[in-house]
Amino acid sequence: MGQPSLQDVAHWHPIDGTPEKKRVAVGCGIGATIETYDFIGFGTAAALYFGSVFFPASDPLSGTLLSFATLGIGFAVRPLGGVIGGYLGDRIGRKPVLVGSLLLMGVATVLIGLLPTYQMVGAWAPILLVAVRVVQGLAFGAEWGGAILMTFEHAPWRQRGFYTGITQAGFPVGLLLANLAFLASVPLGAQWAWRVPFLLSVVLIVVGIMIRLKIDESPEFEELKEEGAVSKNPLVEVLRDDWRNVLRAFCLRIAETAGYAVSVTFMLSYLSLNKLAPRSVTLTALLIAAGIGIFATASWGRLTDRIGRRPVYLIGCAVVTAWGIPLFLTINTGTAVLIVLAFVVSYAICQNSLAGVQGAWFSELFNAKTRTSGASLAYQLSAVVSGFTPLLATALYGRYGWIGPALLFSVYGLLGLIAALFTTETWGPRERAEVERLAQDVERERAAGQNVVPDNVSWAHRVTSESTR
Repeated sequence: MGQPSLQDVAHWHPIDGTPEKKRVAVGCGIGATIETYDFIGFGTAAALYFGSVFFPASDPLSGTLLSFATLGIGFAVRPLGGVIGGYLGDRIGRKPVLVGSLLLMGVATVLIGLLPTYQMVGAWAPILLVAVRVVQGLAFGAEWGGAILMTFEHAPWRQRGFYTGITQAGFPVGLLLANLAFLASVPLGAQWAWRVPFLLSVVLIVVGIMIRLKIDESPEFEELKEEGAVSKNPLVEVLRDDWRNVLRAFCLRIAETAGYAVSVTFMLSYLSLNKLAPRSVTLTALLIAAGIGIFATASWGRLTDRIGRRPVYLIGCAVVTAWGIPLFLTINTGTAVLIVLAFVVSYAICQNSLAGVQGAWFSELFNAKTRTSGASLAYQLSAVVSGFTPLLATALYGRYGWIGPALLFSVYGLLGLIAALFTTETWGPRERAEVERLAQDVERERAAGQNVVPDNVSWAHRVTSESTR
């Protein structure tokens, strides 16, 4: 599959990015913050409250299993949201998907805060919870591809890791805000402690939609539309031509998202079930980790711009593989300081080192006209695994004790490590040097008053072409 040359690209997507690059990165990051606040807030509530609120007839462990099953349903429908959002993003544009997914997520999240409990309506309570969770999953599935691709396609070529890292940093910001809300709502009592955080999201939704409406469409999509090169069926094309990259990105993503499901989502329940720490300590540990993660995610992304995408991912996966058993040994001490340390390592190092790479690496693996579909599909398919990982981890814990989920965490890291070794490097010292040289050529031509575009092949499109073969 042929790719555009730099001569075709540079006039509408300059090497130094578009004039709106910073506003787009921050705007998409704010949207990601809101989506994460809503979606991750459900995970926190599932671990701490939903077992007794919606499944009170069960014993504590069974209630937790049912609560995590409901959590997993939201993850299970995320691939469908990714398919729909990716298809629309490649067909009608990235911006409409961004606005629509945020609006849908906001409505679903506010409805969660208004749901009746099991004591009020009996079996209808969990049914309604599942229905709203499905809507959340669809919205969140559509969100990531649009946000990342908008940032990636506006960003400077030499800093795409950093700029997409800024958008990815919206996720720890959302995690921080969600858990701040749950921590602050603890004194409100059992009835309101889980409702208020969901109801508060209405403020964030209004702000987020206003910001996203002001963001310009992706320059690469606008050019594809102008040239009549928009894919007629991007999903079919990406599965036909790029299925290997979909599979690679799927495995890479599992190490991060399923690892998070063990080390954070399941861990919240594990601490509660074993009475190793009060909820205030658990949430405080998560808040500290999320606060550090805001800066860590963007920093890991910046590091990929210097040394490459794959080396950073290999480092992160190696740490995940080695951290499984030490993680639980540290948590089992019940010492507040060590619990905080465990969450910081699990999140700021294990999770953030991988999330900070994915925005740029996954985007670079796919052709521009099918990029949203390819990246979204791979990213959200892994959500099925991560969504049911807390359920699997709880079942393993019930059968084997803590060693079960500890080994599961390490297995996910090993899978990511193997996948990284088999995935094409899309940005490293060679590509950076090439783009640096091209940028210098452009500057010399501008200084000389010339309007000449280099005829070298764009590193992004060249690597994409090579990696799909």
